[in-house]
Amino acid sequence: MKLNQQLLRINRSFLICFVISASLSAVFAQMLSGYDNYLNTTFTIIFGYVVYFGIFSGLFYWDNKDRYKSMKRELIKKELLALISSFGVGEIVYLGIRWPTFYYFLEIGIEPFIASLISEMIATACYMASVTLFLRKTKTY
Repeated sequence: MKLNQQLLRINRSFLICFVISASLSAVFAQMLSGYDNYLNTTFTIIFGYVVYFGIFSGLFYWDNKDRYKSMKRELIKKELLALISSFGVGEIVYLGIRWPTFYYFLEIGIEPFIASLISEMIATACYMASVTLFLRKTKTY
């Protein structure tokens, strides 16, 4: 089986962003431990999104700037549309798992720091799997 370099780069970027976002989100969740669980969950996830996509956009640009310079405009548009669709599906999966698991863990009394890390790991694994499968299915990479 031949490894797809673009898919490996995207998954590497996912993992880098995951480590940074999960770490900072866990600290943020702990800081919000005095708030209601639904507020802690919601604000922590929003904070995680800001961190994650801020870093991911920079990594994606860095990995692909030379590649996109040599591609035709129509191919770039087609690829970016497929990527956005894949990430959209992944985000639905991520949010559908992250919010309920994080909230549940807080409700049963797990420390916010640990609850955030565990729910982030579960949701990110499902996110990466769904995006990778979608990108392969659409033959983007």
